[in-house]
Amino acid sequence: MTDEIICERRGAAGHVLLNRPAALNALTHGMVRGLADALDRWETDPDVTRVVVEGAGGKAFCAGGDIRMLYEAGKAGRHDEARAFWRDEYRLNIRIKRYAKPYVALVDGIDMGGGVGLSLHGSHLVAGDRFRFAMPEVSIGFFPDVGATYALPRLPGETGTYIALTGGRVDADDAVTLGLASAAVPSGRFEALRERLVAGEPVAAAVAAEARATAPGPIARERATIDRCFAGDTIAAVLAALDAESGAFAAETAATIRGKSPASLAIALEQLRRGKALDFEAAMALEYRVVSRIGHGEDFYEGVRATIIDKDGTPRWQHPAPDAVDRAFVDAHFAPLPDELGTA
Repeated sequence: MTDEIICERRGAAGHVLLNRPAALNALTHGMVRGLADALDRWETDPDVTRVVVEGAGGKAFCAGGDIRMLYEAGKAGRHDEARAFWRDEYRLNIRIKRYAKPYVALVDGIDMGGGVGLSLHGSHLVAGDRFRFAMPEVSIGFFPDVGATYALPRLPGETGTYIALTGGRVDADDAVTLGLASAAVPSGRFEALRERLVAGEPVAAAVAAEARATAPGPIARERATIDRCFAGDTIAAVLAALDAESGAFAAETAATIRGKSPASLAIALEQLRRGKALDFEAAMALEYRVVSRIGHGEDFYEGVRATIIDKDGTPRWQHPAPDAVDRAFVDAHFAPLPDELGTA
C-alpha cells in the first residue's frame, strides 16, 4: 500500500481513493497491486458489504495508465516490466468484473483508459456532472483495452465502434442512455450518496435515491448515422460510409478518424468484431495478446512521443493510411502467446 492509493474501511464500505491528483490519478503498478490486495481482504470480511472507489482532486477519476512509465520501459527494452503491469491490470479487471460484493465507482471527472477498467466492470458506475468517459488509445498508437473488447461491442448498435475509433468523449447523459453508467447523480449529491453507502444502505436503493433524470446525449442523438456508417468490417468501409453522408457530424467524424494511427484503427475494429462472441475472460486474454505485440511495435512509441513527450502533435505513423495496413499485420496481433494471460 502506498499514498498513491488509499484503501480503508469506512463503515460498511471498503473505500478506495485513487490519490495521484497531480497526474489525474493515472494508474501505476503499485496502485493496481494495492487495489487487488484490498479486494482480496474485503471479499472475506463480513463487515464490508460493498466497495466504493473514487478519484482524488476533483478533476479525474483516473485518466488512464501511467503511459510515460510504459513508454520509457519499452524504449529501454524492459518489455517484461511493461507486460507485468498489463498482466496484473487485466487480471484486476477480471477480479472487478467477477467480484462477489457490490463495487461502486463514483466518477465525477475524467474516466479514460485504465480508469475505465476500474470503473466500468463493477456492479455500479455513477456518473457526476463532470463525468467524461473516453477510450482515446488509437490517438497514441495503442488500442482500447481494459475490457473494451467485451464492453464496447455490447453497447447499442455501433456506438461502441464509434467510441473506439474516434476516441470521442461520452457525457453522463449518454453514458446512462448507452448503458455505460448505472445512473447520473448531480455532483453536489456525491457526498450524500457516499454517506448512504458507508452507512450500509442497500446499494441500488442508495443510488436511485440520489439519481437524476437523463436524456439522450450527443452520441445517442446521432445513433442512426453511427449505425449506418460504423457497420463495416474495415476502416476503409467506415470512412467510405461517412464520406457518403451529408452533414457536419459525418464529415467531422471522418476527419477525426483520419488523424488516428492507421494500425491502431485496424486492430481496434478487429478486436471489437471478435469481442462480440467472447466472454469477459476470453476478451481479456485477447487483449493481453494484442498488448504484448503493441509493445514491440512502432506506433505506440511514436504516438506517445508526439502527444506526451515532445507534444508536437505530428506523429509519423508506421502505415500512411488505413488501406496500407494489411490483414496479416492485424492478425499477427491476435495470435496465441507462449504465456497466455490466465487469471492468477
